[in-house]
Parts: sequence; C-alpha cells; structure tokens
Amino acid sequence: MLTIWKRELQSYFYTPVGYVFMGVFLTLSSVMFFLSLLRERSSDLLTLLGQLGYLWMLLTPVLTMRLLAEERQKRTDQLLLTSPVSLPGIVLGKYLAAVTVMLLTVALTGLFALIVAIYGQVYPGELFVGYLGFILQGCAFIAIDLFLSGCAASQVTAAVLAFGVNFALWMLDMLETAVTVDFLADILGFFSLYKRQEPFLMGQLSFASVGFALSMAAAFLLLTIHALDSRRYRGA
Repeated sequence: MLTIWKRELQSYFYTPVGYVFMGVFLTLSSVMFFLSLLRERSSDLLTLLGQLGYLWMLLTPVLTMRLLAEERQKRTDQLLLTSPVSLPGIVLGKYLAAVTVMLLTVALTGLFALIVAIYGQVYPGELFVGYLGFILQGCAFIAIDLFLSGCAASQVTAAVLAFGVNFALWMLDMLETAVTVDFLADILGFFSLYKRQEPFLMGQLSFASVGFALSMAAAFLLLTIHALDSRRYRGA
C-alpha cells in the first residue's frame, strides 16, 4: 500500500493534475474569502467553509479521474491487479494519495484563518470542528469518485461520471424541499452530504455526521475493491 501511495502521490506532481487541482481550488477559495469575509469585514470562517464545500463537487473528479480509469485505458490494470499488492492495498494507496493532496490544499487555506485572527476574532474550537467536517466531506467525495473511476473506461468518462454523481448529491437538498412525502424527504436528507455538514458549520461536533462520512467513504472503498476483484476474476 505504501508503494502505491508514494507512486500515486509523486504522479500528482510529475503531471499537471496536482497543480491544477491545488491552483484552481486555492484561486476560487481566495475569491470566495475576499467576497464573503474581507469585503464584508466578517470573521465568520465557518460560513466560508460551508461555501468551500461546494468546490468538492467540482474538483474532486480532477483528483480521481486518472487513478483507476487511466490504468484501464492504458491496459496496465491487469499488471496492477496481478501484482503482489493486495486489492485493498491498491485501493487504499490510491485513495490516500488523493486524500494527501486534498489535505495539503486544505492546509494552505489556513492562511485565511491567520488573516482573520490578525484583524478579528477566531475561536479555535469552532474552527477545528468546521475544518473536521470540511475534510470529512472531501474524503467522502473522493471515495465516491474513486469508485466511479474504477467503473469508467477512460479518464474523461470518469471525470464526467463523477461530476454528474456529485451534482446529483448536491441536488438532494433541493429535492428534499420539493418532495411532499415526508418519508422520501427524510431518506433524501439522510444521504445528503451537505445537510450532514450543517452541525459542523454551527460549531457542533456531531458524532453521527462523523460516522456517516466515514461509513460512506468506507462503503465506496469496499465497492471499489469489489469492482476490481470482479474485473480480475473476469480477466477484463
């Protein structure tokens, strides 16, 4: 697993993928920071983190589109699947490489908190909880998009498929308000990654939301392992 992690992490920065993800994320987040906090003379970092959460929908496909789809497109997947590394090790190595790039990017947004701390008031406990929810949300999106990359035959297909599913998850909140049947509305709300984020954005450490994000990430990693195992069994 460690070998896969190192290889994939290096490939992010030997190719433009890592730089594109970090550059676009930090550029958009800086614009949002200026518009929502600096221009308004506000110190509400939790609201900013809630807005930044929508960037996962747009940008996590960039991190995951090549992880498995590229192996299949270049026909190197069979070499990978027959290597001494176990399937869980392959999936976790690739997943953790994407999460590492995400964490490096999130760490750079700490500059926003530093600027607010210089000119205003920052509450470390609330900020920690907000960042925890923000990171867990990103981890869940990466796991979902990694599974979709494993189902796609090319990088472009993986990116489009991942963005479509991410967009559908975003639409769950709107569908929840539109549905008049309480039972269906509750189901839609239960699976909404954005609604699960709300306690964190109020500075509340929600163990239910933490468990949900971790469970969703674990479930899609297991699905990815199963998909690769099925492909190896078929020899396709």
